[in-house]
Amino acid sequence: MKRSLYAVMALSALGTVAPDTWATTVTLYGVVDANVEYVTNIAPGQPTVNPVTGQVSVGPGHDRVALQSGGMSASRWGLRGVEDLGGGVQALFVLESGFSLDDGKSMQGGRLFGRQAFVGLSSSLGALTFGRQYTPLGTALANFSPGAYAYQYEPLDVMTGLNYRSDNTVKYAGKFGSFSGEGYWSFGNGVAGAGEVPGQFMRDIGYGASLVYANGSFSATVAYDEYRPTITPATGATGKFRKAAGAVNYAFDRATIMAGYRWGRNQFPDGTVALHDNLWWIGGIYAISPVLKLSLGYYYQDLRTMKVTPAAPTVHPANPWEVLFIADYSLSKRTDVYLTTAYAKNAGLDLHSASLGFSNVYVLGQGKTNMFGAAVGIRHKF
Repeated sequence: MKRSLYAVMALSALGTVAPDTWATTVTLYGVVDANVEYVTNIAPGQPTVNPVTGQVSVGPGHDRVALQSGGMSASRWGLRGVEDLGGGVQALFVLESGFSLDDGKSMQGGRLFGRQAFVGLSSSLGALTFGRQYTPLGTALANFSPGAYAYQYEPLDVMTGLNYRSDNTVKYAGKFGSFSGEGYWSFGNGVAGAGEVPGQFMRDIGYGASLVYANGSFSATVAYDEYRPTITPATGATGKFRKAAGAVNYAFDRATIMAGYRWGRNQFPDGTVALHDNLWWIGGIYAISPVLKLSLGYYYQDLRTMKVTPAAPTVHPANPWEVLFIADYSLSKRTDVYLTTAYAKNAGLDLHSASLGFSNVYVLGQGKTNMFGAAVGIRHKF
């Protein structure tokens, strides 16, 4: 009885509850996306890094042709549910599972719902949700990236950080006129640890916020994100990884142009700077016809400071940059075919390098300084 009263009080803060109007809708949705890819100068496996000297050891680079899952979009399926509670109040949930279409395996480390898994309430005052969710920095930049977060070659991890999906998250999202905003707190982001350890409240936490302004043809956003991954599991010592970003876009009749900047600073538990970088990007999207769209983007990462461990020397590698081009042709509202290409210098595709701990398959081979990739694929949305 007491729990029911508390629930009614919480819902009353968002609007009047009318039980006789309750209704439930569940939607099954997803994307299946596959392509044949050619890539140059790629190493056969992940490199090793000497924690004292910072020296990277990697195998020789070769060309590769392969069937890949996800070019324009990562393959996924999900369930989205909404229950009308009356008075403009809704209960909602999302369960979204990522998978690799070429071999049928689950992504995100084998999680059943590794992309998203949350439940919450929404009203005219906004939505409050609980579970595994995207950070505000991740959602804010989606409409300001030239490739619209194209899965295969856009440097998403570099732009938003490895915690752009965070576990154990409480998130608020609201829209007020021309402004929309989000804010979140994660009790354990799940990147290098699950957090929620007794006596170690700050271990693996994360928090941040974003604000988006959209009025007619012009849009702009600012966002901040910080998280504390576990660096030393034995003691629970955490680092401090921070990012701040701003971006703008302007839409014409057939074209949209955009530009953005992201500042980043990662620190070890003792305060030593592990990585200090700046990322700039600029690009645009042009609709040649209602069914043919071209996208072009340029990304430049300024690596100011980088250290593998606090004891290792500071290194100043050559700054990576990448050019991305996409041609997307719609066969219907749900099915399209595409050509996506990218060229990266001083890093693998997606700008993956030591600055991200080589967390991606696009690792440059020994002695190589550039990588080119091209893929032809098909995508279907349901």
